[in-house]
Amino acid sequence: MKTQTPTERQGQFLAYIFQYSLVNGCAPAEADMQRYFQITPPSVHSMVLTLERRGFIQRVPGQARSITLMVPPESLPPLKRISR
Repeated sequence: MKTQTPTERQGQFLAYIFQYSLVNGCAPAEADMQRYFQITPPSVHSMVLTLERRGFIQRVPGQARSITLMVPPESLPPLKRISR
């Protein structure tokens, strides 16, 4: 199986999940990602499902803050501050 590369936007979500987990000791909730990226809850949920489907993250169904990165942290892009 060839290793997939995340899109730039997916990379930003992965970088955010990694940084958030480092700082807070647990994975971010979808609400945390919604606030950071300033997007709607359905947009965050759709991205999480896409990341999971592509194998970049794993989640435990029904368990909050259960996102685990499945990519090496050194492969992640630098996290950019979002400005609107």
